[in-house]
Amino acid sequence: MIKTIFQRIIDREIPAKIEHEDDRCIVIHDVHPQAPVHLLIVPKTVIPRVGDATSDQEAALGHLLLTAGLVAKKLQLVRGFRLVINQGPDAGETVPHLHVHLLAKRPLNWPPG
Repeated sequence: MIKTIFQRIIDREIPAKIEHEDDRCIVIHDVHPQAPVHLLIVPKTVIPRVGDATSDQEAALGHLLLTAGLVAKKLQLVRGFRLVINQGPDAGETVPHLHVHLLAKRPLNWPPG
């Protein structure tokens, strides 16, 4: 199986600007940011996409959201932030390794897209 770009970053085969890391996830700056703050919260265990997650991965999924809140507090994103998970090509998924986008520091329109 070929490693995803996120696995290669976690294994330090590819450099990345790391904002946060713990034993379960890594938070990196997106190389093609869509907002002044655009971070990717990536589980170290590969979950291809949220629609493929299983009940035994519930704690990992919850940890990603708690980490988003922790990082948002650290960066003082007091005016708000948006979390996005893409599923499939029509949603903009480009890497088959679940990750949460954290976007902030600009007005974000609704509906997105």
